[in-house]
Amino acid sequence: MSIWKGSAAICINSRDEILMVAQEKPNEPELWSVPSGGVEEKETFEECCIREVWEETGYQVQIVQKIHERDGITSGIDVHVEYFEVKLVGGEKKIQDPDELIQDICWKPIHLPPTH
Repeated sequence: MSIWKGSAAICINSRDEILMVAQEKPNEPELWSVPSGGVEEKETFEECCIREVWEETGYQVQIVQKIHERDGITSGIDVHVEYFEVKLVGGEKKIQDPDELIQDICWKPIHLPPTH
């Protein structure tokens, strides 16, 4: 049985904001998430993480450390995702997603006020 493998980037700036992207698939509502995507052939999880951030946001990042792994089933497919803390080292905000799913890039506060 095959497993979909992916990486996700957790990038926090000096203002305690996390880098997020808005993704919209055909016939689905817009969804905010951290930059992430599937590992390509002969690519490490770390290389995937760096590439996905660049493709989805235009930013260049460096891996700081792996912070989490998640295994599960999504839409009937086994998935394994590795999450990395990354730091911004260059680039500029620019959507260049080859899949054309990214609609927006934003730095969002980590600590959101409680809702009533």
